[in-house]
Amino acid sequence: MKIHKALYGAGFAACLLAGATNSAQARDLTIVNFGGANGDAQQVAFVQPLEKELGIKIISVAYNGEQAKVKAMVETNNVVWDAVEVETADLGRGCDEGLYEKLDWSKIGNKADFIPEAVHDCGVGTFVWSTVLAYNGKTQKTAPNSWADFWDVKKFPGKRGMRKGARYNLEFALMADGVAPGEVYKVLATPEGIDRAFSKLDELKPHIQWWEAGAQPVQMLAAGDVAMSTVYNGRIDAANREGQSLKIVWNESIYDLDYWVIPTGAPNKELAEKFIKFASSTGPQVAYSQHIAYGPINKQAIDKLDPKLLADLPNSPQNIKNALLSSYDYWADHGEELDQRFSAWSTR
Repeated sequence: MKIHKALYGAGFAACLLAGATNSAQARDLTIVNFGGANGDAQQVAFVQPLEKELGIKIISVAYNGEQAKVKAMVETNNVVWDAVEVETADLGRGCDEGLYEKLDWSKIGNKADFIPEAVHDCGVGTFVWSTVLAYNGKTQKTAPNSWADFWDVKKFPGKRGMRKGARYNLEFALMADGVAPGEVYKVLATPEGIDRAFSKLDELKPHIQWWEAGAQPVQMLAAGDVAMSTVYNGRIDAANREGQSLKIVWNESIYDLDYWVIPTGAPNKELAEKFIKFASSTGPQVAYSQHIAYGPINKQAIDKLDPKLLADLPNSPQNIKNALLSSYDYWADHGEELDQRFSAWSTR
């Protein structure tokens, strides 16, 4: 899809260049993301235009969200990553632990230009994404419509793909058990609610095929290894652009944001701030959503999107109507203990 470079604005890039210091450019800027279709979209929308406008080299590194790597760099004072894409729970936890720099928002942008969820002391939202229920439209003739259907292996026979981890699976389990999206975290805030979620997972456990990397559920659905799967909505969009016929159920999806953070002690901090500012601005945000079905965090970018394109994004009015916003406060407080409990549960 063609990107209109005029959206970026030469003046904006010139301002970035004017502020770049020699020390910041002593080493190539290194950004870290989750790779895949997301990494490809970032390369086109963020990296290549900024490299061209500023005359710098930006190195993109793909990872699977391993915060242990960030922690090791910070604790040994050997930080080689400048801007890192992190998920919600890791943002809250890492900020509390001092792994990420507290941001100076005067160097990033006007907070009022962004959706509220994108603004954090240590991070800037970069896009809105959803974990959704998906199925293969060629093989699944009766369409599921809820997590209750996902759990119903009699009406919808076959394996279920799920990401191996506590987060999202506990929320899905409660929604499958009849908890309304808006009540999920109230229920999970109690020991009884957590037990209820694990009990519901027990029902499905014999039918679960675990996945860990974002590409796996798409492959499993395309191959017919699973009847349905939890999956990142952008992966479905990318697969369908390549000829697949995978379908999304937006009802009861969990939407979330990924954030840019700067590891504490990053030597290229100033240039990292400029990269984040650029990636958060209107033009790059529009270009990003044109290449992958993740929603902008920039309000003006949302307004500029074609309505047909917006309809396939997690934060369109229709798709977000009965969705659940993942709580980074909840997972910052409970993530470690629930991950340990999930790990022990999954190996039983």
